[in-house]
Order: sequence, then C-alpha cells, then structure tokens
Amino acid sequence: MNSEIVKVIQLVKKESKKFTLPSVSEIALSKEPYKVLISCLLSLRTRDEVTLAASTRLFKLASTPEEMIKLDDKTIQQAIYPTGFYKRKTKTIKDISKTLIDNYDSKVPSSLDELLKLKGVGRKTANIVVVYGFDKPGMPIDAHCHRIPNRLGWIKTKTPEETEAKLREIIPKRYWKDFNDVFVAFGQNICKPIGPKCSICPVSSHCAYFKNIA
Repeated sequence: MNSEIVKVIQLVKKESKKFTLPSVSEIALSKEPYKVLISCLLSLRTRDEVTLAASTRLFKLASTPEEMIKLDDKTIQQAIYPTGFYKRKTKTIKDISKTLIDNYDSKVPSSLDELLKLKGVGRKTANIVVVYGFDKPGMPIDAHCHRIPNRLGWIKTKTPEETEAKLREIIPKRYWKDFNDVFVAFGQNICKPIGPKCSICPVSSHCAYFKNIA
C-alpha cells in the first residue's frame, strides 16, 4: 500500500507544479511563523486570492504581535475585508497577538500542542504553521486533503480529524510537508468536489472513485 501511495503522491506533485500555489504557501516563502499563522486565520471560509490580498494589506500595517495590537479594530477590519467573518477574525488576531506577547515572548510556538492552546487555532491551522512556518513535518487537512484520499480509496473517514490520524499512519513522514500543497492545488484544478476532471487525471488508474464510475 505504501509504495502505491508514494507513486500517487509523486504523480500528483508533478501535476500540481502546473498550478498556482495556495495563498498560505506563498506567504510561507517569508519564513515568518507569525505571518503564516495570521494568513491561515484569514483564509478560513475565504478564497485564496482574497486571503493573499488581505494578508498583504494587513502585513503592510503590522507584521509582529506588538505592531498588531496597536492597530484599532476598524483599521484591521478595513485591511482584511472582504474575508469571511472579518470582524470575528479581527478579534481573534488581536487576542492571539496579545497571548503571544504575554505567554510566548512574542514568538509563535513551534509545537502542535502549544499552537492548539491558542484560542481560535484548530488542528488544520496548527499543522499549517508547523509545516509552513517552521518547516517541520505536519499534516494539514482541508476539504481537498480529506476528499481526495477518500476518493482514491486509501481511507474511509468522515472528518478531517479522522483523515489526519489515518494519513499519519500510512503516508511516509518525508511526504507530510508536501502533502497539503500538492493536494490542495490538485483538488482545486483536477480532483474538484463537483465535476472532477477524471479524463485528464494522471492518477485515475490508481483511483477507486474512477474505477467505480468507469
């Protein structure tokens, strides 16, 4: 099973090079964990292009927890609009920034357990910060990363949390850091939620979903 999974990951990775990176991956090029964390919070229920634009505007105003808490709510809201739930996200960003200052010497923690202690940070966000902020192995699971392994027939899970646990067992650790990037891009462009492009999919011969509809 592992050799089959590795082959599929390599094929998907090759295919995904044709597509635009997810917004958080672009921001990750900065190698600044705080920016990765904040951009990930902004990305919830928001399209990638909106997230990237909002993050860029916000980071021109503040790129550290100290700078962020000095901004008034209206300024942050104007910078991050039209991300979904922008007023709630403003409060979360300021609360987390203050917690980082008070409890973590203004630094974003690098462990999954410590990240999950931050109010408003779930497993997906924590894993993204671990992977893209600190270049450590993690397993961020969004809708694409949940849907595609189930379609392929690797797992049978109902929640992203279940998917993360199962994938940690079956995917070799050296592929964890690439997994979110390549499968998100692949899911946005080929293995779509509705109307997947099976006719041009490079891994259709390895896919349980395709075999069932063929």
